[in-house]
Amino acid sequence: MAELVLDEIVVPLRSFDLGLSLEVDGTVAIVGPSGAGKSTILRAIAGLMKPSSGAVRVAGETWFDQSADVDVPVDERAVGFLFQDYALFPHMTVRQNVEYPRRHPADAYLERFHIAHLADARPGELSGGERQRVALARALARDPKVLLLDEPFAALDAHTKATVRHELQELLGGLAIPTLFVTHDFEDAAALAHRIGVLVEGSIRQLGSTAELVARPADPFVASFTGANVLSGVVAGSSNGVVRVRLADGTVVSTSEPASGEVVLAVYPWDVTVGTEPPHDSALNVIGGPIRAITELGNRVRLSIGPISAEITTASLERLELEVGRRVFASFKATGTRVLSSQTD
Repeated sequence: MAELVLDEIVVPLRSFDLGLSLEVDGTVAIVGPSGAGKSTILRAIAGLMKPSSGAVRVAGETWFDQSADVDVPVDERAVGFLFQDYALFPHMTVRQNVEYPRRHPADAYLERFHIAHLADARPGELSGGERQRVALARALARDPKVLLLDEPFAALDAHTKATVRHELQELLGGLAIPTLFVTHDFEDAAALAHRIGVLVEGSIRQLGSTAELVARPADPFVASFTGANVLSGVVAGSSNGVVRVRLADGTVVSTSEPASGEVVLAVYPWDVTVGTEPPHDSALNVIGGPIRAITELGNRVRLSIGPISAEITTASLERLELEVGRRVFASFKATGTRVLSSQTD
């Protein structure tokens, strides 16, 4: 597969400089909060924004190189770009939108994206999922050497998003071009990308697979962004390889990782068990308290209990007859905690 290479590009922004090097040879996601510089990366690749330094290379071709005074015009860069709002031409039919790049007849793409029956419709008559399929068909009809996706699910409701994400997952798996997409949603990134970079104020904090980011987050921000509970406290003692940490509310939890002084721990919600009675296993960390909130996540539910969130199945929620205000006990193993920072670092 061809590669997309960003070589030490720098783009000055209002509050900071975006600066990164990145190689994309499959599907890579960049996640981060709003204003982190995610969309700027895509615009720099497409030629819509000019870096102050660095180089952009795709499939061995140099599209931008400040030192060599190379800057290929936007319309000469073989980019398939799916904009956040899809940017379809409202006065054109679906067929006309897909054929706008003037590379191929639309028929094969209409069939591929299951929108042949919409060929004569206009964007205003389509659902969000249908508009995205049209925009993707148009992007690929350009014969791009790289595919760029800007928040591909932002305009979709939760039900449509689940369906379209599955469709996009299958599509990307069959493409032979590098794909870079940006999103603020780690779950979307984990579903679609082989590697994920966490971007904060123009810099990548950590780049790796979903498993790598979850197993060993580089810092508290990465841990929080990947869905972890982040707990701060002070080491209160240790024995037999187990370190006890006193949290700000006085709760004491244990970790099997070395630490001293002020500590930041990460515990993932799916590593937390919830019960209506305290567990009998003294080796478990236990946090008791009323349920503060219940959030549905498809066939799973996230519960907020004191300083921690737990994720359980909807079946468990119903079986335990849980509701907001009911006192429960969240428990997790010492081996389920990760030390993100301490005075031993």
